[in-house]
Amino acid sequence: MEIGHHTRQEIFSQPKAWSAALDVLRAQSESLRAFYREGQFDTVLFTACGSPYYLGLSAAALMNELGGPGARCFPASEVWLNPRLTFRKDQRTLLITVSRSGETSETVRAVETFRGQGNGAVLTLTINPGSALTTLGDVNLVLPSGLEESIAQTRAFTTLYLSALYLAAFWSGRDDILSELPRLPAASNSLISNSQSLAQSLGHDPSLDRFYFLGSGARYGLACELSLKMKEMSLSHSEPFHFLEFRHGPKSMASRGALVIGLVSESNRQPEMAVLDDTRALGARVIALNDCDADVAFGSGLSEIARNILYLPFGQLFAFERALSKNLNPDKPENLDAFVVLK
Repeated sequence: MEIGHHTRQEIFSQPKAWSAALDVLRAQSESLRAFYREGQFDTVLFTACGSPYYLGLSAAALMNELGGPGARCFPASEVWLNPRLTFRKDQRTLLITVSRSGETSETVRAVETFRGQGNGAVLTLTINPGSALTTLGDVNLVLPSGLEESIAQTRAFTTLYLSALYLAAFWSGRDDILSELPRLPAASNSLISNSQSLAQSLGHDPSLDRFYFLGSGARYGLACELSLKMKEMSLSHSEPFHFLEFRHGPKSMASRGALVIGLVSESNRQPEMAVLDDTRALGARVIALNDCDADVAFGSGLSEIARNILYLPFGQLFAFERALSKNLNPDKPENLDAFVVLK
């Protein structure tokens, strides 16, 4: 079996996994509607560990953008160890826990802490049927199409992200966004095919030695996730930043040898592209991602909220190729476990 076989297969099979996940979510629509009614919760709290934590950052931003109750995200360890800093007993909170394995100790303990000290309800999101987390929620959503062999998350992350996007749109009554989601698998297939050669050439470029991923709004959590993928798979120096924050110190690293990847939005395109232009002038190489007129153009024609997920496949492919260029196995990154169990 060739090196990185599982990771490659999981990246390329994401469109099929998304279609299956949407089928599961649509089948649960009535129970989800009954569970969440307007005005029932004062706040929404996402919690998770690792990659799903970054998913939670993005999902909370999406919920706020769509006008629901205020949403936040904290690592599960903070909900468990510092509950008074993460939720209030006088507010009815919807706790949404996200976990690929459904077995991560901090995530399970966060739910248990919330049950003991909080006020509200729990919804769990995982891809692993029969895991501990699937028994802890008032509603437990399981999306097995995202199951993976690799340790570094790709297909699992995007499948869970899609489910969070579906929930945010469904609960806010945004049928226009829901109607766009079935078009995402085809858009992703096209994107992966069209960007594969660029990901390969960048990944195998020995002149690049550090990587920065920029995103704002709901895309900041996605920038964090792509930066993590680069670290996990290829053991490369990689950091994420909010777009305009990159000027406040980090740009000192934007010289020859640096690659800056910008998750450019349509709503804030002008100031974000200005950051990339400034960074290029300092000597760094720059790659812009957007739906059109970019180095990596999705060409989806979808609304910005619906298409945010399309920033992920190129970054995953890039990290995968970078690992191969360093003779590392992206299926089994060094010093990592699939999930953390505390003793």
